[in-house]
Amino acid sequence: MTHAIKAAAILFLAALVSMPVIAQTSGADTFKAKCAMCHGADGLAATPMAKNMKVLSFKDAEMIKASDARLIASTTNGKGKMPAYNGKLTEAQIKDVIAYIRTLQK
Repeated sequence: MTHAIKAAAILFLAALVSMPVIAQTSGADTFKAKCAMCHGADGLAATPMAKNMKVLSFKDAEMIKASDARLIASTTNGKGKMPAYNGKLTEAQIKDVIAYIRTLQK
């Protein structure tokens, strides 16, 4: 019986150790992977691509005033030249990215 308990404990610990790999990436990680190429790592839209596509800085007054719902909709459905991320990111990932963008605006 103790052998079965030890085996169960090992499986439980293995599951705990692997959880960070399975867990969703944070908004910052998703932003860096999916958004920074155009919006810049700092969200200031100072990248060549952002300048070429006339992307607004997240510190622009219009972007600061934009509601979370509007930013979520733009990210989900795309806007202008920005691609839609519906089906590429989960709703939770999109919300995490928007929360991260809000930290860049401070």
